[in-house]
Amino acid sequence: MAKSTLAAQSAFTDLKTSKHAALTIEVLDDLTMASIASSKGRAEEVKAAIRAAYGVELPTTPERVTGKGIAFIWHGPDQWMAIADRGAGMRDIEVELKPVLAGIAAVVDQSDGRAVVRLSGPRVRDVLAKGVGIDLDPRAFKSNGVAITHASHIGIVLWQVNDAPAYEIAMFRSFADSFATWLTHSAAEFIGH
Repeated sequence: MAKSTLAAQSAFTDLKTSKHAALTIEVLDDLTMASIASSKGRAEEVKAAIRAAYGVELPTTPERVTGKGIAFIWHGPDQWMAIADRGAGMRDIEVELKPVLAGIAAVVDQSDGRAVVRLSGPRVRDVLAKGVGIDLDPRAFKSNGVAITHASHIGIVLWQVNDAPAYEIAMFRSFADSFATWLTHSAAEFIGH
C-alpha cells in the first residue's frame, strides 16, 4: 500500500501573487494565526500577559498592533487575532500563546481556516471601493486601522498595514475563491484582465 502524505495548499485556486504598476496582489500562505477570547472578567490579565510576552498593548478599539514578530488585530470586545509569519521553523502561534494565556483566555488555531491576501499600490483604494463599504480615505482610515466588514458579499477583516497604502484582508478559507473572483473583476481595469 502506497504511503500518502499531505501537502499544504493555498486557499486560492487561481489567485497568485502578481505585481502591476497600479496594484500588487500578494497571497500570504505562510502565516500562523490564532484567535484569542478573554475569559469573563480576565481581559486585563490577558493584556498584561501579552504585554509581558510580546511588549505590546492589546488594542481595545479596531486597531492592529505589532510587537516581537507578531501582530494582534482587534476582533471585537476582549477578542483579538494573533498573526505571524510561520517561517522556516514552522512557528505555531496557537502552541506559543496557550501557555502564555493559560486559564485566562481561549486560544484557537485559525491558520487553516483563514486565507489572507495583501493588496497595495496607487489604485488599491479604487479597487477596494468597488465592494468594500467603508471609507478608506486616509483622513478616515489610517495605518493600523481595522474593519470587520464585507467585500461584495464576503465577510472580511481588513487592516491597513502602512501609509503606502497596503492592506491585508482575511476571510474564511471557504470564501477565498469567491473573494479572488471579486478581486479580479474589481481590479481588471488596473491590471489588464
